[in-house]
Amino acid sequence: MGAVFAADFFTVEVVTLRGLVRYPKVLILDRDPVFSKSVRGTLEAAGVEVARLPAKSPNLNAYAERFIGSVRRECLSKVIPLGETHLRRTLESFVAHYHHERNHQGLGNRLIEPTIAASGYRRIQRHTRLGGMLSFYSREMA
Repeated sequence: MGAVFAADFFTVEVVTLRGLVRYPKVLILDRDPVFSKSVRGTLEAAGVEVARLPAKSPNLNAYAERFIGSVRRECLSKVIPLGETHLRRTLESFVAHYHHERNHQGLGNRLIEPTIAASGYRRIQRHTRLGGMLSFYSREMA
């Protein structure tokens, strides 16, 4: 009882011709010795992909939890993925939005990796992803 360890399980249900299928099966683990090689092997044999957090990264689990919460609330709660390809395209589009177009309060309401420079007092344009589900705004180019 004196030990603390962490694990996050991220799954998504996808509609396929075979019915409802669970994708991706990824278990994110910290470096606690309780997750030994044999435990990880058992999980992998059951079809679970094990992702281990880097050593000496105490806050990384919080970042992973924040991202998973964001992708669930802002994307996956509004989409019914129709197959693995559709799920992958949806997640790729969300990740691009998350890194390049979405403001982050933890960064002083700035973008992680801005791709469009805002300068001057030009008209503001609305851009969308995923059929208008995700929006971001930029100023017109000169």
